[in-house]
Amino acid sequence: MSRYSRQERFLAIGTKGQTLLAEKHVLIVGVGALGATIADLLVRAGVGEISLVDRDFVDLSNLQRQMLYSEADVTARLPKATAAKRRLQAINHTTIIHAYNEEANVEFFEHMLTTHSIDLMIDGTDHFDIRFVMNDIAHKYSIPWIYGACVAASSLSFFIKPGKTTCLHCIMGDLPSTGPTCDTAGILASASQITAALQVAEALKYLTDNEAAMRGTVFSIDVWQNTFSSVNVEALRKPTCPTCGEKPTYPFLQPNATTKFASLCGRDTVQIRPVYKIRDLFALKEQLQAEKISHFNDFLISFHAQEYQLTAFKDGRVFVHGTADIQQAKSIYYQYFT
Repeated sequence: MSRYSRQERFLAIGTKGQTLLAEKHVLIVGVGALGATIADLLVRAGVGEISLVDRDFVDLSNLQRQMLYSEADVTARLPKATAAKRRLQAINHTTIIHAYNEEANVEFFEHMLTTHSIDLMIDGTDHFDIRFVMNDIAHKYSIPWIYGACVAASSLSFFIKPGKTTCLHCIMGDLPSTGPTCDTAGILASASQITAALQVAEALKYLTDNEAAMRGTVFSIDVWQNTFSSVNVEALRKPTCPTCGEKPTYPFLQPNATTKFASLCGRDTVQIRPVYKIRDLFALKEQLQAEKISHFNDFLISFHAQEYQLTAFKDGRVFVHGTADIQQAKSIYYQYFT
């Protein structure tokens, strides 16, 4: 009996679709709660080549929802992409898997899309800096991508095809300055699993030439409140959009378009300067647990994060006190800011 016999018996895929899957290369950006499940499902489905990129290592708190990892990975402090590759290769040795333990930034995407044949990109990240870069790079190189997000009990997903659908920039406008994260609002594993499953369902449709079956809407679901919505966002498409409009400039691929990190000399502090200029301090205060907050006024908010202290300013800047290591500061920062 064929490994894929049950999938091939699904008439919309069949043996023809299975052959197509074996010829495809998918780039998964982020191998956390979403990316780990996405990779697992695609490897089991028989996608021929998968590239994984993630800058983080496996942490004990990941095990509640990130299905590819084990306590042994935590003890070994393995990078997520490497740990994921090991597990995935044990599941399906025929899939070609590449692991990149690095930052998914503009330089990384430019290199990947100019040196590799990528059929589809899937979002498994947890912050908007990378998503807006993905959106721009997808349109620059005409590569479809699938947006996905989950926090608390809610899930959101959307397939974006350059030249065919509304893009993320059209839908969201500028980068959001704040919003709930897993560290401020928590997350249910069931919410991340549903999000990933919905992303993979759309991926399989696209990769097997079943685009007519694709949803074409922004789909959201709350597994706790038992609500869902499916919204057609085609009316939000803007001819003047700098990403997908008539005269694209790809603003998030420009040198000063992403968050900047700098170690402050002699202060054991890293300064983060995001792209946006104004931060809603009151909204951030609402998201944080009260006992974490050490100071709040009209100009800034300071709060404790593990053994560090973070100070967020109204002009958007954030100080991470207690480290001069930029990579460590990034890890802390993205736990609280999207």
